[in-house]
Formats: sequence, structure tokens, C-alpha cells
Amino acid sequence: MNPIVQKSGLSVAGLLVAGGCALGPAVAAQAAPAPTASTSSSQTERSAERVLGIDYQAQPNFYYCGPAATRIALSAQGKALSQDEVAKLLGTTEAGTASALDTTRVLNELTGGKYRTTEIRDSVARPDQVEQLRRDVLAAVDAGRPVVANIKGTTVDTDGNPHSYEGGHYLTLVGYRDGGDSIRVADPADPALGEYWMSLPKVANWIAERGYSS
Repeated sequence: MNPIVQKSGLSVAGLLVAGGCALGPAVAAQAAPAPTASTSSSQTERSAERVLGIDYQAQPNFYYCGPAATRIALSAQGKALSQDEVAKLLGTTEAGTASALDTTRVLNELTGGKYRTTEIRDSVARPDQVEQLRRDVLAAVDAGRPVVANIKGTTVDTDGNPHSYEGGHYLTLVGYRDGGDSIRVADPADPALGEYWMSLPKVANWIAERGYSS
């Protein structure tokens, strides 16, 4: 892992988020089951599960988490770029990828401009920020757009596996279940567990003080 030594400049909204990176490989995406016809509309809304099909690739070095996560998001949208091509567009160096502003910029350049950057400024996500992330992930995934998140710190997935990126990291949010209570994470740095489920509040707190592209 290697922390970013340069932070991005302010956006028009005053956003300032730092990037970061870590190393590792892969597993395959899962198809999401459709709701049954007998499910009521309110039950469907809360129990719905959707996971986007992706072409997973692990990052090849300690500083390519940004390009790898962005490339995973692009693959779900029919964009077949190499990690080197994405890294060049992001301006990635051995210091990493500067911020979620860069992932948003490149995603918009390549997919038609529907992504936006959202910052969670607090050190711990507030309830309204958690709910905003839920809405953003559901809207993006329902539209076929994985979310690229800039995260930092240590947390545990729904199977009890710890994931630690104290220097910062990028990963891709590729699906949801239980109406967004759980988020499907595609992690380009994990050699043994390329994808896993994590609770929404834990994902939000992982993003705290950073941002995401949705």
C-alpha cells in the first residue's frame, strides 16, 4: 500500500479527496436473480438483488488500484480498455491515483457523462450520507453503471473476512441486495477474494473523508 502524496484540487463544490492504493488478484461476477412474480412491490423494493456482469482483473502492482477499479466499472458498460490505457487517462503514478474526481472524469469521458463525484466529508458517515450512498448505488447499478469508490481503513465483510487499506485504495461497487443493505464489492487488490458482500454502513464508513464516482 502506498498513500497518495499529492491531493487533488478543489472542485466547484469544494470537494477535496485523496486517493491511495494496494496490491493483489480475482474471482468471477455472480448473476443476480430476478424477483418472482408473486413478490409485492414493497417487498421487491426491499429484497431486490442485482449484480452487474463485469470482466474482473486484479491490479498488477501496488499503485494500479485506481486504473483496475475504473476498468472493472468500464467493462460492465462494454468498454474494453487495458489497465495501462486507463492509468494514462487517470494520470496514475507510483503515488497512486489522486482522487475520485479523476475516476469520475475518466468514466464520463468514456461513457457519456452520467457519473458524478460525491464526497463523504465526515470521519464517520452520517445516517443521511449512508442513505445517499444507498440511493446512488441503486440508481447507478440499475442503470448498468458500477460505482468506483475511494476508500481507506479496515473493515469486515458479511462473511467476517477483514479488509485493510490504511494507505487508501480504490474498488468497485458492482451490485446490491436487500434493497441496498448489502453492497457487492469487486476488489482489485484481493488475491483470494476478488468479490464479496459488505454492509452499506461499513462501505460508507470506508469511504468517509474520501469520495466515490456514481
